[in-house]
Amino acid sequence: MSIIAQADLFSWDQVESKSDLERLEFALQHLPDDALMTRLEAMRGRGRNAFPIRPMWNAIVAGVVFQHVSIESLRRELARNPSLMACCGFSTLPLWHKPPRQLVSDSATLSQSKAQAIVDPALQYVKTTDGYLGVPPAFAFSRFLKNLIAVNKKHDFTGAMMADLRHALMSVLPDFGKYEGYDGKGIDSHSTGQVNKESKVTSDPDADWGKHEVCGVDTKTGKMWSKVKSWFGYSVHVIADTRYEIPLSVEVTPASHSEQTTLRQMIRKLYKESPELASRCADFSADRGLDSAETKALLWDEYQIRPLIDTRLMWRAEKTEPGFNPDKPITRPLFPERCDTIVHTERGSVHCICPGSGELRDMAFQGFESDRNTLKYRCPTAAYGSTCSGQAACHQSGGVQPGDYGRIVRIDLHTADRRIFTPTPHGSPSWQRGYNRRSALERINNRIDNSFCFEKHFVRGLDKMKVRVGLAMCIMMSMALGHIKAGRPTQMRSLVQPLGPPAKAA
Repeated sequence: MSIIAQADLFSWDQVESKSDLERLEFALQHLPDDALMTRLEAMRGRGRNAFPIRPMWNAIVAGVVFQHVSIESLRRELARNPSLMACCGFSTLPLWHKPPRQLVSDSATLSQSKAQAIVDPALQYVKTTDGYLGVPPAFAFSRFLKNLIAVNKKHDFTGAMMADLRHALMSVLPDFGKYEGYDGKGIDSHSTGQVNKESKVTSDPDADWGKHEVCGVDTKTGKMWSKVKSWFGYSVHVIADTRYEIPLSVEVTPASHSEQTTLRQMIRKLYKESPELASRCADFSADRGLDSAETKALLWDEYQIRPLIDTRLMWRAEKTEPGFNPDKPITRPLFPERCDTIVHTERGSVHCICPGSGELRDMAFQGFESDRNTLKYRCPTAAYGSTCSGQAACHQSGGVQPGDYGRIVRIDLHTADRRIFTPTPHGSPSWQRGYNRRSALERINNRIDNSFCFEKHFVRGLDKMKVRVGLAMCIMMSMALGHIKAGRPTQMRSLVQPLGPPAKAA
């Protein structure tokens, strides 16, 4: 026989930390949902109000906060947890509604009715008098979600709440939005993607097939490898603060939509809604799948944001030439119009080739000249105090007479290849520090999968997916805002940890 020891009447741990229900109250307190409640109440008007708008909305939020994978899972939790019912605003006592009518055809049917039934022979129906617990039935949640989706499709309430939370976070965190990044992830639909033979469509017509290819080089064998992932569903595109790991903007599209096109649309929309955010942002990171001259030029030319986007290796012509050595980097002349000694790689590193020895040397980077919009490089011999036997020939081929300071090379971004050359050169220490912060997007994607249950869900339809994803992002932002205001900045990324006491002032 298993024996349970008597619990202590008081525990100091329980005094210091708070319950899960207070986590729900904490999230609801900081969600800017007043405008949404007004719209939903206006839609209901004088209709039946057995389950009011606010408790239904609180229950939907509770499903996200407590990580329920379905409405049925949430309903079961409400049925066995009266405290959660009360927290959402529902009555914990049985509800009595107008009884349904059932036609009685014979005495056998009548004998099978419930013991508390009241029979009216004149009208020949049975009026059941059984009450039921105040947990909203499944159809009540279905109708509420239908209205929620309709309001979001017309007014984008999730986007409006994210904008309000974004501005609130900017007011409490002076450097919020200074370092930003983007990443996309695929989410499977609850549909298998198989086409019905009769209707010729899938069970989720909004979704489609997406493909993501990852390739690289095996460090042991030196052989190229590639891995292709395909899924049927949607793509979630997230722009986030990479220092605080808090989302800034989100878009949901069918899986086949281009990430590059979606990213540029999101950048323009985000900085149009929050111009102060554009002025705060110092750099914007993304992986090499987002490598595009148009995207990098957009960030720098229009918003003065340094793009830290990895560069794809797309040069192929040199690999087909006879005598190609894969161990040496592929270089091309920096100034193709003249026979010069200055070359560059596809990732933007600038080198000089010594005319005397044929040695490839790194040019000394001297910084970005914002007033000229140019990258400045200096002769490594002059910069580092070394000697070069081909220095005179190098100056002659470049048509320069630099003197003792050494040769200077400037790359004008107005005329350069914007995919290769950016204000912060690829691989520099500053570039590497900013690009490493992009891992914050991977942790946000992990929360989307695990903490918000998108790895296993029952969502079909683009509009429903937009509501579900947008609500998850709003919960993440509201919890972060509440922790910061409560003096618990170390908990701003926590979604399951009990609320602790405010941090003590130093």
